[in-house]
Amino acid sequence: MVSGTGARIRLARPDVGAEELAEIAGVLDSGQLTMGPKVEELEELLAAACGVEHAVAVSSGTAALHLAVLALGLGEGDEVLVPAYTFPATANVVALSGAKPVLVDVDPSTFNVSPDQVRGRVSKRTKAILAVHLFGRPAPLEELPDGLPLIEDAAGALGARRRGRPCGGLGLAGCLSFHPRKIVTTGEGGAVTTNDPRIAAAARELRHHGWRDADMPRAGLNYRLSDVLCALGIPQLRRLDELLAARARIAAAYAERLAGAVELPAADEGDVHGWQAYVVRLDRRDEALAALRAAGIEAQIGTYALHRLSAYRDQGSFPGADACFERALALPFHSQLSESDLDRVAEALLQVA
Repeated sequence: MVSGTGARIRLARPDVGAEELAEIAGVLDSGQLTMGPKVEELEELLAAACGVEHAVAVSSGTAALHLAVLALGLGEGDEVLVPAYTFPATANVVALSGAKPVLVDVDPSTFNVSPDQVRGRVSKRTKAILAVHLFGRPAPLEELPDGLPLIEDAAGALGARRRGRPCGGLGLAGCLSFHPRKIVTTGEGGAVTTNDPRIAAAARELRHHGWRDADMPRAGLNYRLSDVLCALGIPQLRRLDELLAARARIAAAYAERLAGAVELPAADEGDVHGWQAYVVRLDRRDEALAALRAAGIEAQIGTYALHRLSAYRDQGSFPGADACFERALALPFHSQLSESDLDRVAEALLQVA
């Protein structure tokens, strides 16, 4: 096993600096810390990036998912198809709305939901599909059944493209996250993206307690995103292509070092990977995770097989999700990784893989 030498290599590190500080300082000087012009500016940049008419900034990616579910009017008696391998928020927002998240198995070679499995889980109660572009790999949404509203969990797919079209603009509603492990971060934050003015209007009302003009037609939530945090994200959105290219270079550097030893992440031919994370697959995942951490290298499992969590244990077996959960390993992945950092990660991993 490689001994821990040198500085700790972090799993993630936001690409922020002087531009972000200047934008934040401008907000502080203005005295308008929330529900001000920076929210609208961020939303305009997001809408352009996702190729949609509307973007609604909210307090987290989970909030974006929750508002999308509520905006579609989903609730008691409804079923929503959700991948069995994803971060639990994807299913939790469905459950919290009163609807039932119905788990669907995934393709272990892509991490994304299997269209064939989706077709097998549709019932008369199915009212929507909530599909995930996991880790930034575009999912084959065009292969999903027609006639059901599609919510895109594009939390890790800002900048990704499926058949030339931006993720976040492929369904009735898209949901983004700006957590620090994402390509663009506001610390915490998210957005709902859509071409449907009714979805956009509902999301705007619901994020602000349900207010519409001087009335409150229905109860809402406080899912607002402050101008301070929007200011943090704006400079990154302006250089989204640059940030994505930097991550693509790191991904290529990993692939050069690890080819043949582990299964590498990739997108379908012609697609653009969003590179939210660099997640490899190997049989001795837990040993590799321990070896990396012992060498001073931060690493993590990919994400969760939901049917292994107590909240979702009653829906049967999902072998694709099991295979993903047991074999997926997220390596350090950010634009500040040096060649020597990448060498250290590869050396530690290759001793186990």
